[in-house]
Amino acid sequence: TRINAACRQNGISYSRFIAGLKAAGVEVDRKVLADLAVAEPAAFAALVEVANKAEAA
Repeated sequence: TRINAACRQNGISYSRFIAGLKAAGVEVDRKVLADLAVAEPAAFAALVEVANKAEAA
């Protein structure tokens, strides 16, 4: 999927990314995530950072 490909480019697995977003309380549906992955890679990378911080905490 687009989300998985973007996750891999940012060095995180899809499952850890989704779990991190859930832990951080981010409620963005997968359609929006897929659109961000293609159209706004910088915004997607920011969400990866949020997910990483939530996973580490």
